[in-house]
Amino acid sequence: MANLKEIRNRISSVSSTMQITSAMKMVSAAKLKKAQDAITAMRPYSDKLTELLQNLSASLEGDSGSRFAEERPVEKVLVVAISSNRGLAGAFNSNIVKESKNIAENAYAGKQVHFLTIGKKANDILKKSYQVIYNNNAVYDDLTFENVEEIAERVMTLFTDGVYDKVELVYNSFKNAATQVVIREQFLPIVPLKEQFEDVTPGNVDYIFEPSKAEIVKQLIPKSLKTQFFKGIRDSVASEHGARMTAMHKATDNAKELRDQLKLTYNKARQAAITNEILEIVGGAEALNN
Repeated sequence: MANLKEIRNRISSVSSTMQITSAMKMVSAAKLKKAQDAITAMRPYSDKLTELLQNLSASLEGDSGSRFAEERPVEKVLVVAISSNRGLAGAFNSNIVKESKNIAENAYAGKQVHFLTIGKKANDILKKSYQVIYNNNAVYDDLTFENVEEIAERVMTLFTDGVYDKVELVYNSFKNAATQVVIREQFLPIVPLKEQFEDVTPGNVDYIFEPSKAEIVKQLIPKSLKTQFFKGIRDSVASEHGARMTAMHKATDNAKELRDQLKLTYNKARQAAITNEILEIVGGAEALNN
């Protein structure tokens, strides 16, 4: 059995760790509320704009926006892996890396797959085995649409210039504080709207274009793609705070349980030491009497 000093040191160490994890949990909970409100407010707009874009893509033949819907034989694929800059969030980052590797090794086996990473964690792992053409960690320092727009434009240009034949996003979608779902989403080319109901198909939706179809397509499609990209990062941020809050909550509970066990062990060891001292005193007294 460890001596009393060693047990006291372990109790002190575990207590300090518990204070840190508890503080991190509260910080993540505060940040989660803001991030959750942001993605909840953005989703309806983004989803409707994406639906409109997909519906419109059925009539893009010959228009300037058709370059974003161009289907080409897939030889080169760009995977945009969205992770975080920090760890201590459970399986949040490892799930992104796992899905990214699955895409490269299984979904597009035999194809040339490159990565564009957003966040330090995915970049640190993926660059060891794959080619990462670009990494951006600073976007989280000031997460605005304007900053994300620059990354989205870079990706869109790589597709329209023919450098890559397909672009896919991989990110965590926020469901609740305890659940994050890994999403694999085709970014480019634009996916035509699939049949939603028996009597509604992409071909029978009639739009009135004002001022003109060409102008609407020119403005709407890039904006919709940038909004889709921004939504993916916003989703990932909310998921990160939820995952970290949950992970730190579990870590705090585990530390508390370990501390209680160590205290029990300490009390038993202390009681045994006291009993031994009493026995030694009694034994010494008996020896003197004899």
